[in-house]
Amino acid sequence: MLSDEELERYARHIVLRDVGGPGQAALKRASVLVIGAGGLGAPALMYLAAAGVGTIGIVDDDVVSLSNLQRQVIHTTPDIGRPKVESAAERITALNPHVSVIAHRTWLNADNALALIGGYDLVLDGSDNFDTRYLASDACFLAERPLISGALGTFDASLTTIRAHERNENGEFNPTYRCLFPEPPPPGTVPACAEAGVMGALAGMLGSMMALEAIREIVGFGEGLVGRLLMLDARTMRFETLRYKRDPANPLNGDGPVIADLSAHRK
Repeated sequence: MLSDEELERYARHIVLRDVGGPGQAALKRASVLVIGAGGLGAPALMYLAAAGVGTIGIVDDDVVSLSNLQRQVIHTTPDIGRPKVESAAERITALNPHVSVIAHRTWLNADNALALIGGYDLVLDGSDNFDTRYLASDACFLAERPLISGALGTFDASLTTIRAHERNENGEFNPTYRCLFPEPPPPGTVPACAEAGVMGALAGMLGSMMALEAIREIVGFGEGLVGRLLMLDARTMRFETLRYKRDPANPLNGDGPVIADLSAHRK
């Protein structure tokens, strides 16, 4: 049940025909894990909290630095040097005290991924490296959790939703992250954010879109991004959508799956 204060707080959601009271109650019951409290995680966390998601987990082992503040809007100048999970949790609680925040000050790794991901209904991956993206996607498949995956370039961004553990209306498994990107690029071929740069407002756009997709997944309105890759070119302000299908050769839910655990991610 929603309290009188919550009814007022979420009034603009509740009057939406596709959300209403039942949708807002679903948000309150939901638990979402956000991987990374950085450029994508920061705006996503703020909007998930504002929307009334009942439990939000944050996975990050970094501390706030001055260069983060150009795009990581959940942190402020006095937070420099603080763990990002602490700074983010404090801001979320200040924004919406009805939200329960769980701070996981750790990096996602092969030893903790299944336990962390299995404790939530939905996962948002805002990480900035390919190792974590593949680990998160494999772990979400094994834990049977939906994954919203966002990726940010200098002036470009992409977003998709993975429900590879479920089947579509034809009885076929949905595509995996590995169907879209079978292998990570060779090390050193994609420059890091510190080398190539990133447009701060673009991180805000994509992080907000990740939160919107999470809200849509929880409430159940409209058409999601399963089997669709949304691409944004900030130079031309052009959005395009690419449809992709399950690859029968993929190692997770293909015709001859070979990934049954996360041992390949251990280093």
